Amino acid sequence: MAVIVTGGAGFVGSHLVDRLSATEKNVIVMDDLSSGRIANLESALSSGRATFVYADIAQGADRLRDDVRAATTERITEIYHLASPASPEAYGAHPWETLSVNAIGTMSLIEIALEQQATLLFASTSEVYGDPAINPQPETYFGNVNPIGPRACYDEGKRFGEAAMSVASSVRGLNGRIVRLFNCYGPRMQLDDGRLIPSLIDAIMKNQPLPIHGSGEQTRSLTYVDDIVEGLIHVARMPMTRLLPVNLGNDEELSVLALAQMVCSVAGVPFASAQLPARPEDPQKRRPELSRARSFGWQPTTSVEDGLRKTYEWFMATALAYA
Repeated sequence: MAVIVTGGAGFVGSHLVDRLSATEKNVIVMDDLSSGRIANLESALSSGRATFVYADIAQGADRLRDDVRAATTERITEIYHLASPASPEAYGAHPWETLSVNAIGTMSLIEIALEQQATLLFASTSEVYGDPAINPQPETYFGNVNPIGPRACYDEGKRFGEAAMSVASSVRGLNGRIVRLFNCYGPRMQLDDGRLIPSLIDAIMKNQPLPIHGSGEQTRSLTYVDDIVEGLIHVARMPMTRLLPVNLGNDEELSVLALAQMVCSVAGVPFASAQLPARPEDPQKRRPELSRARSFGWQPTTSVEDGLRKTYEWFMATALAYA
């Protein structure tokens, strides 16, 4: 039996591959390396339990099926679909590819999952809620999303992926799961990917003021990557009689300014900020309602301060290693 992780060379994907390869004998990592890095997989590949396949998940079901067959003859039991640009800079630079991997890629993986009788977990995002009119955001909230706005390729790509999963589950018998990830952070993020925590750490490492877009009063709820990985596996393997999206995040809501000050405290440097224009259609509130996840037996366990400290220490160690 084998497990597939698409986008497995990326930030969250590679941590998931590490976790799976510790217990599974055959983990197939599928990635086109547009935002992922082989270096993230060093430990998993050296264990002999993970195999890397260079593949574009949006290439269509027939070619994707050939890639899977070339990688293994074993039956696929689980597919974790994480392939997609996830930062505003990444999906802003590759909007068509972002739409394709979440639409065509998801539909192709549905076909493979049905053929293999595998569980398919689709990693969606809190961005499906857009700039929410209610706070916190429960899974029953339909969102406030601009379908032709600057974030639409990501927001609507994920919303389409959820719709495809829903139809395949109700009409074709797919054993599907949908998780909505909230602002994940941790080691292996890229300093230049534009997301909040690496941008703040990058400024500290360069001895520059911390970039604050807009007023800084907009809020985020940060989830450490280890908690997200546990949640992904937990949701994929729990009994579920019907498809229900599950928020995975941390419901400790903090302003961007408070988070920036916390990063400075962890790094042991004085707080100094540089005010920048607000990002277009930047959500002003972001906090998951976690009742469903908790009823299923999962909740985050890493405090924001501990997670930020681990993340900062990893970035510093990586910088020293390449100095």
